[in-house]
Amino acid sequence: MDDTREMESSVAHVWAAEPSEQDHSTGKPMLTIGELSREFGVTLRALRFYENKGLISPQRDGSNRLYSQGDRARLALILKGKKLGFTLGEIRQMIAAEEGDADSKTLSLSREKCLEQIELLQKQKADLEEGLSELYRIHSQLSGKIADKDRRTG
Repeated sequence: MDDTREMESSVAHVWAAEPSEQDHSTGKPMLTIGELSREFGVTLRALRFYENKGLISPQRDGSNRLYSQGDRARLALILKGKKLGFTLGEIRQMIAAEEGDADSKTLSLSREKCLEQIELLQKQKADLEEGLSELYRIHSQLSGKIADKDRRTG
């Protein structure tokens, strides 16, 4: 038995294993662009952009786009990847890994990229916390000045 193949299969599903905050399964076989847009809270323009980038591939019925359950699953992965701060190129690689089209190099890259993202998000979190602390300090000072002014004039 090929342990590498088994590892690739199990690792490929890790990044998408956690369910999103909303369950996007309605049992519908196909969705229109408007239905998919409303379901995921994204604009029609965003869906067309992801289509243009080759991340989703709706079927066409005349000028109408019809999205399959596969497109819907891909959109969920795209939005999760964006939420985690990954680029569309990185998301494309992770989708390939999720769909079993990745080799061990891609999976290794994904692992390394996850660690880089963790570091980046931790730095952003620290920066945000520092900014919030500064704003709270400024707000407190301004509130004190307003209270002092009210006491003097009141």
